[in-house]
Amino acid sequence: MKQDYYTILGINRSASDEEIKKSYRKLALKYHPDRNPGDKEAEEKFKQAAEAYEVLRDSEKRSIYDHYGHEGLNGAGYRGFTGFDDIFSSFSDIFEDVFGFTGRRSYSRTAARQGADLRYDLTISFMDAAFGKTTEIDLERLENCAACGGMGTAPGTEPSVCPTCRGTGQVTRSSGFFSVSSTCHHCQGAGRIIEHPCKECHGTGKKKIKRMVQLKIPAGVETGVRLRLKGEGEEGSYGGPSGDLYVFIRVSPHEYFQRDGDDIVCQVSIPMTIAVLGGQIEVPTLEGFEKIKIPKGTQQGHQFKLKGKGIPHLRGFGRGDQLIITIIVIPKDLSKKEEKLLKDFATLRNEI
Repeated sequence: MKQDYYTILGINRSASDEEIKKSYRKLALKYHPDRNPGDKEAEEKFKQAAEAYEVLRDSEKRSIYDHYGHEGLNGAGYRGFTGFDDIFSSFSDIFEDVFGFTGRRSYSRTAARQGADLRYDLTISFMDAAFGKTTEIDLERLENCAACGGMGTAPGTEPSVCPTCRGTGQVTRSSGFFSVSSTCHHCQGAGRIIEHPCKECHGTGKKKIKRMVQLKIPAGVETGVRLRLKGEGEEGSYGGPSGDLYVFIRVSPHEYFQRDGDDIVCQVSIPMTIAVLGGQIEVPTLEGFEKIKIPKGTQQGHQFKLKGKGIPHLRGFGRGDQLIITIIVIPKDLSKKEEKLLKDFATLRNEI
């Protein structure tokens, strides 16, 4: 179980933005990997502090965390940091304050990197949400350039070693009692210089490609459900895995039905005479119309239940129920004969 972000930074839940930043700067200096070489515990605390700061410094993420905790952030697509490269690039301002220059630790551009995750918002019908559907979605994503194989160099050429960092991708500077490695500004951490860039991708190694992805929507989804398609995000670099595609579902409202968990609710109008005398009526269900029996003396707002006629359970077997709420229709325009009959009826019941 993840530790509370406020506890990690040693602050209370009402801490100001300045207090949050001050606490993080103190921890970043204390647990910086270059100050604690080989200390796995310090590295872990450094990562925890960075993740806590990333959430609490952002007003929107902080609000989600305060209300829903870690699960709320996961539902919003936040996955935290995966490595030091993420941390140093995100908080270069902090490390510049602490060390006088950016404390980014660079990793060779030729190291395998995972592709970015993607988000897709999909609106589906009430019926598709109830029974599921297989559909196709169109999206654009970055993929490795086919012309250069993702290397960024023109065919038949290779990058040259960066003369500034001598191929390491980083330069080391000392500040007091410890040193910090920062990204080589000449090669941007690649360790190599592309003198002849690929004309197709202009040296980036990536191109935006339109793709059609097949998506299976399970029966029982509702608005807010997030579906994950592993490996359907942007393509990784230098042999790294592709990211994932997250599809966020929104369900359109239905003409008749409203959803209450896995139950569905609908209102049905019945004539006053059937409410009084009883009879049969047809009601809409997810599978079509079905006849139900109305007993004598049915009142306004009475609920009838059709068991197992609701939404299929998303994680399990069976279905919810359908609740039918009666609305008794009172006639407005009565003929003289109808009015007389009603008066006679009321007289018999001593109501007038």
